[in-house]
Amino acid sequence: MKIAVWDTYVTKKDGTLMHFDILVPDHISDTKIIFEHGQDYLAQKGQQGQALTAKECSLCHMEEATPEIKKSIESKGYDIIEMEGC
Repeated sequence: MKIAVWDTYVTKKDGTLMHFDILVPDHISDTKIIFEHGQDYLAQKGQQGQALTAKECSLCHMEEATPEIKKSIESKGYDIIEMEGC
């Protein structure tokens, strides 16, 4: 499965930075859907309401999904890779 990696930086409620990647199937390019996935993740982390727009999130690259990522995407439509401050 080919996936699109959306590089995302969000300022948390305490002013620190969260850096994570939103992974979706490569055929999904509608930023509304991608931002909704990001907002879902932020809510899970207690960061609901934080800005998530094209300023914070942009397409980085395409790659082949690992079996674990593929399973997550098939289950909920996306996957997250936490990088820093998550």
